[in-house]
Amino acid sequence: MDARKSTRTLMSNPLLSLRNIRLSLGGPPLLDDAGLEIYPNERVCLIGRNGAGKSTLLRIIAGETPFDSGERHQPAETVVAYLPQEVPETLPGTVEDVLRAGAAPDLADWELEARLDKVLGDMRLESAPPFTTLSAGMKRRALLGQCLMRGPDLLLLDEPTNHLDITAIGWMETFLAGYPGALLFVTHDRAFLHKLSTRILDLDRGKLISWDCDYPTYLRRKEEWLDAEARQNEVFDKKLRLEEAWLRQGIKARRTRNEGRKRALLAMREEHRRRRAREGSARMGVTEAARSGAVVIRAVGVSFDYGEGRLIDRLDLEIERGDRVGIVGPNGVGKSTLLRILLGELEPGSGKVTHGTKLEIAYFDQLRNRLDEDATVRDAVADGQETIEINGKRKHVVGYLEEFLFSRDRIRGPVRNLSGGERNRLLLARLFTRPCNVLVMDEPTNDLDMETLELLEDLLADFSGTVLIVSHDRAFLDNVTTDLLVMEGDGKVLPIAGGYADYELHKKRSAPAPPPSAVAKPKPASARMPKPRRFLNRERRELESLPREIEELESEQRQLTESLADPGTYRERPEGVEQARERLRQIEDSILEKFARWEELDILRKDLED
Repeated sequence: MDARKSTRTLMSNPLLSLRNIRLSLGGPPLLDDAGLEIYPNERVCLIGRNGAGKSTLLRIIAGETPFDSGERHQPAETVVAYLPQEVPETLPGTVEDVLRAGAAPDLADWELEARLDKVLGDMRLESAPPFTTLSAGMKRRALLGQCLMRGPDLLLLDEPTNHLDITAIGWMETFLAGYPGALLFVTHDRAFLHKLSTRILDLDRGKLISWDCDYPTYLRRKEEWLDAEARQNEVFDKKLRLEEAWLRQGIKARRTRNEGRKRALLAMREEHRRRRAREGSARMGVTEAARSGAVVIRAVGVSFDYGEGRLIDRLDLEIERGDRVGIVGPNGVGKSTLLRILLGELEPGSGKVTHGTKLEIAYFDQLRNRLDEDATVRDAVADGQETIEINGKRKHVVGYLEEFLFSRDRIRGPVRNLSGGERNRLLLARLFTRPCNVLVMDEPTNDLDMETLELLEDLLADFSGTVLIVSHDRAFLDNVTTDLLVMEGDGKVLPIAGGYADYELHKKRSAPAPPPSAVAKPKPASARMPKPRRFLNRERRELESLPREIEELESEQRQLTESLADPGTYRERPEGVEQARERLRQIEDSILEKFARWEELDILRKDLED
């Protein structure tokens, strides 16, 4: 058992507790008799769908938001600090000024200076730069430092990895794993959750449920719990129908001795009325255009300089139809620039980028797809029209938006009322109305809840076209990409077959061996063993798709062979003969490669799952 979990069971006094908290904002209660307790040394992850009220609950715990009824108890000695999701564009003063603003006013001068030095060192911050000059990621780090200046016993973090690149996320994981106080955090980053959390709090339809387990175990247990809830509701509804039929009999129901049964029926009616059905799952689907050519993008000797630095140095690259390419690297290294060069929106300094035939590109870019704050949600997708066309069929815009989990009230309301996750879902809904065979997505996972993230992964796995993705979400990359382009700085772009886990494995294998004196001694037998390698979702999907891909290649192979066997081909289209022969050679090579990959993945799956 994790030491942090066992500590909680021994503690009698929580750092903070909520009892029967209710909060309604006009519709169904956002919080419905919700309660929780946070104990010293815990690392608790709060999860729930977009709009469920996670940020509101954090603000209530922080003491910043009032509630309708219930109790919030914080012992006088407990210090709580709260890092909100939104990063302010401007704060006056330097980094040091921002940090000092977080310290308690009664702190002695010597203690203030000592804590300031420690926080600057822990956060790897310079004291002198003005806050406004920092990148979004460094601003978030400075604000976390401001929280730490209070020496909190309980640290509340709302999406702490937003605006951070993968390297910075790894640093934050390591720092928070060693933090001596308790953590309560909201995140959509499943790898971050999996590494840090010792307990999960699930906010579902206004109720808070605690799950003392890791995330994969939670997913299994929650599914079992929902199945049991559905069966229980089915039994309840059947009994309610029988009681209603009894009441309609009239005379028997009016007898005095049946008054108790009538009161029980009224209570059942009230319970049924108050029951909140679980929201459905989003049903995303891409409007696919006709297939593109076999080669989608080819880059030869591409270089690009920015100022005095080189972002890309002599890149050679070929992206084929069906590839799912992830682009990763530190903030500011040039990921979006590389994307724009590959799309032909930006000319390289040297080298050449060519596109294949029949490309229909849909581009998800949060910076350029800005939404009209005053427009309604429906107009943001349909521009005032009643219907939209999806895969050749007309669909009412309200029904389409309901598939993306928007309520009727949200659909009629203005964009400005949407949460961050709802805005992202709206951008996806608008994007997927456009026919495409190439999907380009720049940070599509920001603010999406985990269930919607997994549905987006499934959609991309089923998409028959090509996908280019910039993302810092390691689990998303592992589950979606077939290849990575890792921008390491100084113009280096490293191609990696697979996802982010494959890149980490590559780094370990490429790292120089430590000198004999630096080699760590073996851990005692009681130490936790490393987790075994698992068969990844993207590998499973690749394995399942290979037979279809091979069948398509063999079909094209038969057509070309028949064409070359026809004498008319040489009379009517002699210029295409050599192209057909070259394509036949490419197909033969591809079929051999895919059969080899099929065998490799099948053996790997059996080895890992046996």
